[in-house]
Amino acid sequence: MTEELQVQRVEVSFVAAPPAQQVECASGVREVHIEGAVLRCLVYGSFQPFLEALRGHEVISFTSTPIQASDSEFKEVKTW
Repeated sequence: MTEELQVQRVEVSFVAAPPAQQVECASGVREVHIEGAVLRCLVYGSFQPFLEALRGHEVISFTSTPIQASDSEFKEVKTW
C-alpha cells in the first residue's frame, strides 16, 4: 500500500514583496505565482522548507487548503 503525498494549496499575503526566489527554491514547493504582495503555490509534504523560506518577511495573512492528487480541483489548480 502506498501513501499519497499531502498537497496544500497556499496563499500568503506580505507587507512588502514576497520572497519569490527563496520560496521557489524550497523543497516541496511548486507552481509559485506572485501578484503584487500575494504569493500562491502548492506545497507537497512537509511545510518546514516553505516556512523557512518565509523567515524574515512580514506576513499579513496565510491560508492553506489541503487537496488530493485525485481531486478534480487539483487538476485545475493552475487556474488561480
